[in-house]
Amino acid sequence: MRRRWTASMLPEHMDKGTGKGQNGRLCCLVSLSVLFWGLLLYFHFIVLGGGSVDESAPLRSEPVKIESSHLPSTGESLEMESTKVESNGDGKTSKTAGGPLVANPSSRTTTSKTQNFPFMRALRTVENKSDPCGGRYIYVHDLPASFNKDMLKECKTLSLWTNMCKYTSNAGLGPPLENVEGVFSNTGWYATNQFAVDVIFSNRMKQYECLTNDSSIAAAIFVPFYAGLDIARYLWGYNISTRDAASLDLVNWLMKRPEWKIMGGKDHFLVAGRITWDFRRLTDEETDWGNKLLFLPAARNMSMLVVESSPWNANDFGIPYPTYFHPANDADVFIWQDRMRKLERRWLFSFAGAPRPGNPKSIRGQIIDQCKRSKVGKLLECDFGESKCHSPSSIMKMFQSSLFCLQPQGDSYTRRSAFDSMLAGCIPVFFHPGSAYTQYTWHLPKNYTSYSVFIPEDDIRKRNVSIEERLRQIPPEQVKEMRETVISLIPRLIYADPRCKLETLKDAFDVSVQAIIDKVTKLRKDIIEGRTDENFVEENSWKYALLEEGQREVGPHEWDPFFSKPKNGEGDSNGSSAEAAKNSWKNEQRNPS
Repeated sequence: MRRRWTASMLPEHMDKGTGKGQNGRLCCLVSLSVLFWGLLLYFHFIVLGGGSVDESAPLRSEPVKIESSHLPSTGESLEMESTKVESNGDGKTSKTAGGPLVANPSSRTTTSKTQNFPFMRALRTVENKSDPCGGRYIYVHDLPASFNKDMLKECKTLSLWTNMCKYTSNAGLGPPLENVEGVFSNTGWYATNQFAVDVIFSNRMKQYECLTNDSSIAAAIFVPFYAGLDIARYLWGYNISTRDAASLDLVNWLMKRPEWKIMGGKDHFLVAGRITWDFRRLTDEETDWGNKLLFLPAARNMSMLVVESSPWNANDFGIPYPTYFHPANDADVFIWQDRMRKLERRWLFSFAGAPRPGNPKSIRGQIIDQCKRSKVGKLLECDFGESKCHSPSSIMKMFQSSLFCLQPQGDSYTRRSAFDSMLAGCIPVFFHPGSAYTQYTWHLPKNYTSYSVFIPEDDIRKRNVSIEERLRQIPPEQVKEMRETVISLIPRLIYADPRCKLETLKDAFDVSVQAIIDKVTKLRKDIIEGRTDENFVEENSWKYALLEEGQREVGPHEWDPFFSKPKNGEGDSNGSSAEAAKNSWKNEQRNPS
């Protein structure tokens, strides 16, 4: 029978087993134990764990930039954020940055990236139905005073011939007009300078109901630079360095701002109350006209609102000249409209203006001759010195008594008179599509026959067509409908008093801001969806403005002969357009009021 070891016997046998062979066995056992635990730890951490991760070290989400040469496809973005994926311990994964990442143990686990454009937050504000400003926020740059306020302080230097101090008063409206002859309303009428839009627009922006200090939710960004006032003070007798200085300083300031980097300035806009040719100097010759603001690379990305735009460039847009009427509330507008409907109009047509003997292409001389010969035509001749043309009450009185108001080209394509006449409920007669139809596409109907008459210049210049006979051919009922359309357009053609606010009506400011918002929003959506206008031809800019919703391509147009581009370059600053700008400026001497 086999004897069992008892506790009392163990020490004895251990003592007997002490020696060289026993020590070897102990070393072997220790080595095997170390090997076992080493293999166990290796299997646990390396094979099962898949590598070691320092959970205490935070994972940073860095944006991954896509080069501009690669346009994003649908669903891609200019800037993509990497996403941190963590284990929940139950076989599922979750995304700490938020978003629809779901992994099922039974399915293949994939990691996706949240793609996010820097302007997505602004686009999503429209989804908040409880926010009346969703998709309409405007961020206004806080520019140094030298770009705006300081100019007003130095108002005496803004014009060689006009005391602009009085015209920059009352938030840019100028001094109030007295209603001595009963032509105006008792309130809301001012002697507004035709180039005062810079100040008026900026002050209206202060009353905009959807301003924001958070540029990341802005639908567009406003730059309150008085570009028109700036160039006006340096057009005569100053070198190009002086004329360009403020424009260069402005773009340098803007390009350093984080807001600029979001879209490279394509969501920025500014206003200049002058014609575009004052800002399109092509060369650095001292004798060349204006400054080169609109040709600066940075400015090409911005949208500039001017009282006359270029038909061949895509970065400026026409907005109405200011009239004398700046209502403080809706009621002022409604009362004026009703009054214009009830007026008795004794003249079939009228014209207020001066001849242009130095311009062989001008048809003004022939128009003046026709007015003088007609028994149903009224003429208000304008020239140097004292003239009723310089009296707002005389001009408005004539327009109010006329069915049609003749609006040939001024020194350039456009005239303030066109807006004064429509304010008076007078149907405008245009002789060049660049005087209104391709200029003010935001503010006027694309169906120009609904509110105006078009008589091509060559009909007067070469064919000696009778304006009176042409207008008499229009049926009285159609004339009535056209006049009603003109009167209904009045709110969107005037600038309300910047110190007040219209309740339901949209004025020229509101229409312009909404158009800019729509433009920027469309651009952002095109970027998201990877759409590009590869077939866009900037020289045909005037045609694109006439396209209907959804159309993207342009072709031959009946007005092509009116817009054959000058041979010497983009803006024709050395040719007829620059000459027109010079003449426009010179003719301010005729009306120093």
